[in-house]
Amino acid sequence: MIPLSTIDMQMIIGATIFILGCMCVLLGIFVLVSRGYSREIRALATHSARLGRKGMAEEVTGLVNSASELVGALNSLVKTASGAGLFLIILGIGMIAASYWVVEQIQVI
Repeated sequence: MIPLSTIDMQMIIGATIFILGCMCVLLGIFVLVSRGYSREIRALATHSARLGRKGMAEEVTGLVNSASELVGALNSLVKTASGAGLFLIILGIGMIAASYWVVEQIQVI
């Protein structure tokens, strides 16, 4: 058994929470950068806009309705990815703050 003092345990907990918080922040940034504005979503939005214009020119209401629903779905997809990324960043910052609080509670004798 490894003998750990209270100070050692607090340092281990603080370091672990700090590392996990930094990983959450980095993961959140990655999600915001990669998922929100990916190449596939931009291409799909461009094609659905063309499809909507073509449907309006040829007066095909079903096609226009489908294209508008597709654009709405794309908007909600981007919002969901952005929300997940923002949540991870806020969670990471909270974990970093918690690790700072844990380390501040160490009382050196």
